[in-house]
Amino acid sequence: MLNFILDALIYTGVFGILAISLNLEAGFTRLMNYGKVAFFGVGAYTSALLALNGYNFIFTLVAAIFMSALAGFLISLPTLRLREDYFAIVTVSFGEILRLFFVSEAWLTNGTRGLPGIPRPLADVIPTNNYLLFYVPVVFICLFACYLIATQIVNSPFGRVLKSIREDEVASKSLGKDIFKFKMKSLIIGSSMAGIAGHLFSYHLRFISPDMFFPVLTFTIWTMMIIGGIANIKGSILGALLVQTFERGMSIVKDYIILPIDPLNFRIIVIGFILILFMIYRPEGIIPEEKTQSISTRLEGNETSENK
Repeated sequence: MLNFILDALIYTGVFGILAISLNLEAGFTRLMNYGKVAFFGVGAYTSALLALNGYNFIFTLVAAIFMSALAGFLISLPTLRLREDYFAIVTVSFGEILRLFFVSEAWLTNGTRGLPGIPRPLADVIPTNNYLLFYVPVVFICLFACYLIATQIVNSPFGRVLKSIREDEVASKSLGKDIFKFKMKSLIIGSSMAGIAGHLFSYHLRFISPDMFFPVLTFTIWTMMIIGGIANIKGSILGALLVQTFERGMSIVKDYIILPIDPLNFRIIVIGFILILFMIYRPEGIIPEEKTQSISTRLEGNETSENK
């Protein structure tokens, strides 16, 4: 039972980072990124490939962040000038294209057989039975770091511009803001955080394969963000905790309660139903965004900060 709880905490931390990264993009900048799983996969495969070739945990973490950020930069160049709906379609396509790349390029990714045997950091020092007790704090340190970074960003002049772009892009542009560059930076930051999550995910499972990165995973992350609170960093973590607790709990319930349908399908139905209720009755989520100043006031304050 202890290992089960520790495993659930690790998943909560990993998906909490993903929900924070998505909130920076969609919640604060209105970048409808439906391909979040792609940047998660880039981080996971980068770490796995380097770890299997003898590189240490810190080096693979830096590499995962860099490669995921690079992927965010490259996808931003042709897509950020598109309308919101077209941007969403392109990001979904990018996620599936990348998954098919992982499947077909067996010389690099080992295809559908995946990459097993990813070495754990300090595995020679820490006993296997107690390893999760070591790894949970590592994951939550990364989660806390992402939380602090995201909080600093959204409360900075840069973050105020992101919010103004979300609320009225024309008004932001009329005050001299380069909308494209701000959106690009938001996507790069969010992608780099997704790389951190992928890095932690691959080291935890010690195995990754393309079927772990289906597009449906992106919508799980969206569910966490919507339930927890759109444009609220604490809400992202809360949403990840609630969804992961429910999903992990269902794996226990199925052993004690006979359900008329498959527990996996029942879980998806329940989460979908809850999501619909939130969208109808509480679209701002459990922890709503803290409303402060108007768009013009925020932008004028940002202009003053930049001039100083």
